[in-house]
Amino acid sequence: MRGCLALSEAEKVQLLQWVSAHGTPQQVALRCRIVLAAAKGKSDVAIANQLSVNRKTVILWRQRFCQDRLDSVWEIAPGRGRKPKYGSDTITAIVEATVGTKPEGMTHWSCRTMAKAQGVSKSTINSIWQAYNLKPHRVKTFKLSRDPKFLEKLTDVVGLYVNPPQQAIVLCVDEKSQIQALDRTQPGLPLKKGRCGTMTHDYKRHGTTTLFAAMEVLRGKVVGQCHSRHRHQEFLKFLRVLDNEFPGDVPLHLILDNYATHKHARVQAWLKRHPRFVVHFVPTSSSWLNLVERWFAELTSKAIRRNAFLSVADLQACIHQFLRVWNSEPNPFVWTATVNSIQEKLSRCRQTLEQIQPGCTRPRRRKPRK
Repeated sequence: MRGCLALSEAEKVQLLQWVSAHGTPQQVALRCRIVLAAAKGKSDVAIANQLSVNRKTVILWRQRFCQDRLDSVWEIAPGRGRKPKYGSDTITAIVEATVGTKPEGMTHWSCRTMAKAQGVSKSTINSIWQAYNLKPHRVKTFKLSRDPKFLEKLTDVVGLYVNPPQQAIVLCVDEKSQIQALDRTQPGLPLKKGRCGTMTHDYKRHGTTTLFAAMEVLRGKVVGQCHSRHRHQEFLKFLRVLDNEFPGDVPLHLILDNYATHKHARVQAWLKRHPRFVVHFVPTSSSWLNLVERWFAELTSKAIRRNAFLSVADLQACIHQFLRVWNSEPNPFVWTATVNSIQEKLSRCRQTLEQIQPGCTRPRRRKPRK
């Protein structure tokens, strides 16, 4: 049993603040609790049992606080483990070489090629890359729109998602072309415990089909039709299907991309004869604005990619079955991005690209026809 540790009022207030602060390290908060408990006259054994620590730990921090007061609480003893083998200069050189250079004849570094170039082990390179979140083996695709009316079209489409018009139906329309009916050269093994399903890397082609699809934004219902080609003739047939699928005079707002089929003269003439069809085009190179593309990803990942088809008819039957299952319990995709958030993100991308290659994001001017 040791004597009561005397604390001034200022020291007591400071220790209590450190204990209650969310940003205080746990080891510092523990030391504060030990000192506060000792100030109340508790014994070393009682403090150790209360805080679930060793009695020697309590004795140690009682003595240190008596010597250095509040400064002792934040002291961090030097580590007793193995000291770093490479200094900050070596680590900086590896990071700069990773982001600023390429190996001869290659597009990106690997752990082994960088280790050989820097004279270190591949595990060292791996640790440094993990610490700095560097992943040279990965790459993401992107495309910035150069549409001069980008903001106008973006605001129009996002407005339909966030605040759709009353007494109207918003449909995201597009076609997924060149869907291949692929058959595997050998049967795959089924899924079992400890082993995933298998499939051969090679395949046989049995033809292709094109899926025209329209997704109702509010309910998530999808209307689809398969054709062998994706010309304006097939698109007109699909527009007639939509006209029959949604009867009456309710306006239909179609969100489309800038594919030439959607702007064909015969398509425009048909739309004029059916004024309840209101067309909204997304900006060029901005197919991500069309929500039906997200549904196409569901179709590919859940029904097509891991399947095998002996003919185009089998492929079309699979697509129609997926449509029936989806529409039995449709799941709408909720758009959450605002126009301002999209603009801010694209502005950062353009600024970065302009620093690398000035003028690459400016809209291209078309040459006047002679």
